Amino acid sequence: MAKEEAELGFEEAMDRLELIVRELEHGDVPLEKAIDLFQQGMKLSQLCGAKLEQVERKIEMIVEEDGELRKKPFGDALEGAADEF
Repeated sequence: MAKEEAELGFEEAMDRLELIVRELEHGDVPLEKAIDLFQQGMKLSQLCGAKLEQVERKIEMIVEEDGELRKKPFGDALEGAADEF
């Protein structure tokens, strides 16, 4: 991943990704440019996914269990919620 892309914030990466998608959806992009845009979009998508995972790991939930407040990783709460459905 290029250094410039690694330094992008989540919102900036999403903005760039949305521009690429709009340009590709427009339909009149030459094939070579479309492939380049697609590759850029995939890198940005991976970057956004990685940043979301980092944030998810940082978030802890405070939950009450047996009358006591405890810290619990956010991901565990999501997995537990998925099991309920």
